[in-house]
Parts: sequence; structure tokens; C-alpha cells
Amino acid sequence: MDIALFSPSSLFADDDEVSVDEEKTESENHQSYEERRHQFPGMELLIREFSFHRLNANLLWPGTFAFAEWLVQHRSLIEGRHCLELGSGTGALAIFLRKSFNLDITTSDYDDQEIEENIAHNCKANGIVPVLPHIRHSWGDTFPTADADWDLIIASDILLYVKQYPNLIKSISYLLKFYKPKDDKTVPPVGNDQSGGTCMGLPAPAFLMSWRRRIGKEDESLFFAGCENAGLEVKHMGSRVYCIKPRENIVTNPG
Repeated sequence: MDIALFSPSSLFADDDEVSVDEEKTESENHQSYEERRHQFPGMELLIREFSFHRLNANLLWPGTFAFAEWLVQHRSLIEGRHCLELGSGTGALAIFLRKSFNLDITTSDYDDQEIEENIAHNCKANGIVPVLPHIRHSWGDTFPTADADWDLIIASDILLYVKQYPNLIKSISYLLKFYKPKDDKTVPPVGNDQSGGTCMGLPAPAFLMSWRRRIGKEDESLFFAGCENAGLEVKHMGSRVYCIKPRENIVTNPG
């Protein structure tokens, strides 16, 4: 059985369903890890993964590597961007992008200290010092930063948990609709890419998502329909990579 990159099992149960004894047992459990070498385009990364974590990534899924390949092929779409990754898990994709393109990227995942510390460990193990900035954020909660200044948000293989779609869409909507350019600098609204003989544009802000895991078409359509209902526009970029942006690319100034 595959173990999910983002496995928020505790979010699916009511608080009164978790006993005091269960909470005590979980708090006393010492995390164990496994370190593995993973091949990314043009480099090898040493990534420490949880042997088990009820809230987060244990293993790197194939979608991460496929997305990394796609981003290399379409590097002009992301170079120079101010980027946030949702559901970073081990931080491997963000580490790869920093090392490959010197991308200005922030990791984020469920509000949990062990997750943050493990991403920091993986940064140091792969020569990223200081470590990448990290934001603890549980989907659907109020975002912990005042300004949503990321012009690019990315994620891979985060659609497995259907019950979390409304929360995920809420977070994505906030990041896109309340985008405020960093330091009052605007990114050109479209970046052109000629890879494979096709021309694609990536607006700012945009959410770029790779989805390789197979779930029912009805479940998958729930997410995209939910995005449309939230005032977002979804475009398939090919190879199961999707670009999501505010409809008509209108953003709201939070000020």
C-alpha cells in the first residue's frame, strides 16, 4: 500500500474521537526515518523520509519526478519566479528546483514541527544552507502570512484526499486572488515556452500542479469543478500538468 505524501488522517475525524491514551501514545512514539538516494534530472539527492508519519509524506511518489522532468523541459515558465510549494512533504522537489534554477522557493506543509525539521534536514544534506524558508499551513486554515506575494504556487500529487478538496481550494483561492507582488515588482503576466513545438503562457499569479496518481474520474472532476465554482480557471498544459489561475486573471488587493 502506498503511503501518501500528504496524509492528514487526523483532519478526517472529530476531535472527540481521539482518546487521551491515543494522543499520549502518539506523542511518545519516536520518529524513525530512512535515507534514500533519488535520481532527479541532472543530479542525485539524498532524501530522509519518514518510516511513518500520520500527517505527511513517507515516500516520494513517481509524480514528483515526472513533474521535475516537465519543469526542466519548460524551465522558462518558472525561472525568476517567487514560488511557494504546497504539500512539500520531504522538500525534495523544492530542493531540486533551488539547486537546478536557483529558484526563490518556499516550502509548506501541514502545521507540524517534525515535518518542518525534516525538510530542513534534507536541505542541509543536499547543500542548501541556509535552509529553504518554510510555512506551516493546514489547508483551509487562515494563511499565516499577511501578504500572498508568491506569483507561482506549485504542487505534485496532492489530490488523493477527496475530503480535503474544499480546504485545498480555499487555500489556493486565497493565494491566487489576494496575490500582491513582492516588493511592488510585477512578473510579466505571460512567459513563453517553445518546448515540444507548442507555445504556452503562464500568468502571474498561477498555480501549477502535476497530478499522476490515478483516482476515479468523478473524484478528480470534483476538484476541477470546485476550482471553477470558486472563480478559478483550469487549463491542461499537457502531461497531466494543470495551470490554475483566477478567472480573467483578476486579483484582489488585500489592502
